[in-house]
Amino acid sequence: MGSRELHPDPARDGGGGATAPHGIVVGVDGSDHGQCALVWAAREAQRRRRPLHIVTAYSVPIFAASGLDGGYATVDDSVIREGAEAIARQALEKVAAYDVDVSSSVENGDAAGVLLDISETAELLVVGTRGRGGFVGRLLGSVSSALPAHAKCPTVTVPLFCSDRLGESTEDRRVKAEQARSGHRPVENVVVVGVDGSEQARVAVLEAADQAERLGASLRVVCAVPQYSGSLAWVPAPMDRKALFDDIRVTLEAGMAWLRSHYPNLQAGYELKDGSPVDVLVEESRHVELVVVGTRGRGGFTGMLLGSTSDGVLHHAKGPVMVVPDREDPRLADRGRFGPILGDAA
Repeated sequence: MGSRELHPDPARDGGGGATAPHGIVVGVDGSDHGQCALVWAAREAQRRRRPLHIVTAYSVPIFAASGLDGGYATVDDSVIREGAEAIARQALEKVAAYDVDVSSSVENGDAAGVLLDISETAELLVVGTRGRGGFVGRLLGSVSSALPAHAKCPTVTVPLFCSDRLGESTEDRRVKAEQARSGHRPVENVVVVGVDGSEQARVAVLEAADQAERLGASLRVVCAVPQYSGSLAWVPAPMDRKALFDDIRVTLEAGMAWLRSHYPNLQAGYELKDGSPVDVLVEESRHVELVVVGTRGRGGFTGMLLGSTSDGVLHHAKGPVMVVPDREDPRLADRGRFGPILGDAA
């Protein structure tokens, strides 16, 4: 069984930032969403055989004086800190049954800033899609939108919808009842990744393939084309759209050949869909283990862009979503040998 320690005052590096261990890092705040994220992170750490680091953060409120003398007053942070430390201890107890090395820290500061600093050395960040918004601050919730756009490592957001998948006793029973009434299908052992032909999307595909192998899952590469967007709005005839789809299929086939050259044992396929990328990925998230997107793309698949579309996917997904930041990967260099790349002729 792994070691479990609470570090109320984590060591600081020479630059003044928090020193975080390599491995899986999960932000918790005591909310049900945070508990789901914690369990997902513990399972992922066990799959990867990597250490798990639990982080909770708090800020001390500062109040402006109302008198003529002006000035500011701060409250004693002891009660707030004790509460944060209790949340960290409860999180350690919750993952005690997992065969992983676990550590925890309580940080004084803005939650988003704390986790962004940690992302410099972490392998993966995991957060819930919502949080308390109160006394431990905004570790989850708005942070689940802020982190993916700026983190230096992949970020996974886990919604409360996943509680039934994770065997949680805190599952949202109302949501489960609604799912049952709507004919909710069992979760497929599939990882879905959204692509648009950009290099950032290919980075996401490689990370998604790695994750599918860890899960023993198949990989589904999905490209969704909105009905009208940007330069496509002028296309006058259905046959033009058919030609567009034919061209995209050629690039997808080439991309799949490239992917299989690096993952010969992975069961993988692709789907080209007509529709909004947000709607397509959110629907996919209902029935698969994980949806993966990149931090940005060329705009054809706007779900690759951390703007309104990615924000929509993150906030409406019914399963975990992984956002992969842009990075260098030597495997990207040989993509051109397998056929045309979307946009090459432009």
